[in-house]
Amino acid sequence: MKKILFLAFLQLLFPARGFSQNDPAALAVLDRFSSRALGAPSVSMEFNLRTENLADRTSSSRKGSVILAGDKYKLDLEDNIIWFNGTTSWNLLPAEKEVTITTPGKNDDSFLGKPSQIFSLYRKGYKSRLLEEKADSYLIDLYPEELNSDHVRIRLKIGKPALDLRNLEYKYKNGTTITLDVTSFDLKKNPSSTTFIFEPEKYRGVEIIDMR
Repeated sequence: MKKILFLAFLQLLFPARGFSQNDPAALAVLDRFSSRALGAPSVSMEFNLRTENLADRTSSSRKGSVILAGDKYKLDLEDNIIWFNGTTSWNLLPAEKEVTITTPGKNDDSFLGKPSQIFSLYRKGYKSRLLEEKADSYLIDLYPEELNSDHVRIRLKIGKPALDLRNLEYKYKNGTTITLDVTSFDLKKNPSSTTFIFEPEKYRGVEIIDMR
């Protein structure tokens, strides 16, 4: 009996191992979702970001916004602002009056690490599954193929018929769940050439820490 319960638990914890092929219905939705977002001049979102940790029973919530064009983005949260121009990242902490300059790694699949990844990461390294289709939305799970991945799954709620992102959830093996509730999704903005870079003249008195 204990063995049966243990096996059932493993199936719940690692559902990706239960199927070896991508769900064609999920791929069809994701292809349309990706094509529409990446084909636009930019993607702008406003959202509520929730973090929950089952291990220590803590949770937090904050509002934010992001505008991205290709791999470039500006991510504005309540406690920091991040600019990325495709090669260099600037992370500003207004309260500490300091900005850190880095050259990010290329393997960060998280929304905060590389927002544009959410529109294309399903193409490689993930299995997809359409969990539910309603009159106004699709619910799709992405399961990492790598056993040593730090997360169990990524869940997307995609709106119909506009194919807008409604909700994004990362579930990690350490018990942490990060949820992005999207309140605004816009594909019509044309960002300026300075949108994705830190401009020191606008933040006088800020200490610059160059970690490149």
